[in-house]
Parts: sequence; C-alpha cells; structure tokens
Amino acid sequence: MVSSNSFKTGMTIEYDGNIFQVLEFQHVKPGKGAAFVRTRLKNLRTGSTIDYTFKSDEKMPQAMIDKITMQYLYDDGDALAFMDMETYIQMDIPKERLVDEINYLVEGMSVVVIKYQEELLGVSLPEKVTLKVVQTPPGVKGNTAANATKDAVLETNLVVQVPLFINEGDSIVVNTNDGKYNSRA
Repeated sequence: MVSSNSFKTGMTIEYDGNIFQVLEFQHVKPGKGAAFVRTRLKNLRTGSTIDYTFKSDEKMPQAMIDKITMQYLYDDGDALAFMDMETYIQMDIPKERLVDEINYLVEGMSVVVIKYQEELLGVSLPEKVTLKVVQTPPGVKGNTAANATKDAVLETNLVVQVPLFINEGDSIVVNTNDGKYNSRA
C-alpha cells in the first residue's frame, strides 16, 4: 500500500478499479481543515486524464508495472503485433489503446511495452523517431520570407510541417511528444 503523501511523478497506483499513473501532484495544507493531495492522473487502460483530490494519508495499492522491450511487427487490422526479443513470444495490443502511438510505429522498431500482470496496456515510444517522407510538394526557390514550411506525409501517414528543403525520400527526425519536425536524419 502506498500513501497519497508519498506520491511521485510517474508512480502507478490502483484506484477505483483502474490503473493510474501520477502525472502531477501537489500537497495542500489549508489554514483550516485537513491537508489533501491534488493530483492529475492518467488512466493507463483508456489513456484519459483526470484531476482527483485525495485525503492526506489516504492509502491505495501500488500497481507494479512491467516494462518489456519488444519489436513492432505488423498491423493486423484490429490490433498491432509485437514480439518479445528474448522469448520470441508474440502479443497483440488493440489499436484503440495506441491511437497516438500508431503514428510513430514502423515495422521492426523496438519499443517498450507497458504490462500490468498479464494485461498489455500500451507502449512507451522513444522521445524522437526517424521516419521517411513519402509525399511532399517541391520547395519553391525564393519562397523563404520567414521560416517557410510545407506539409509532408510520412511513411506512417502522419502529416507534419517541414522546411522547404525537405524532399520526398528524405528521412527526418520527429518528436513523439508533439509530432513536430526536429531535424534531418
């Protein structure tokens, strides 16, 4: 059991039948009344975030999350297939759990899969990924008034804004946090 007073960012807890990760927390000691802990929690099953206030010293079970390095294999329609590189066991994660992450997954890529007991919750992507540009209009010479950009469709069908000098076939580095262009690969 873990107390709400000992919350740390990134800690996982079981609460109200779900598994939550603590994104933010703040201990509040008002002038009158009991102290409390204001938190922002991410539901690891649904991906939604909620704000919740716990009483000071409220206890709940800590969720022990396993992180396994796996290789992304393929998209089979309803789920994405991953393989454990040590045991060669394949596991499927439903697409609805990986709505944002699917934009950065390329076949053969290694990712960290988050697992609770026998349930696969999702994946943790690297901060930056390298993706290939499959479609973009050619840059117009002289069209550089101020940080001019254009749309580029990447191999995962993600559309990002890139500088004019990027061409089809180029590999670029994209931030997985905000989906923005970082640099040429």
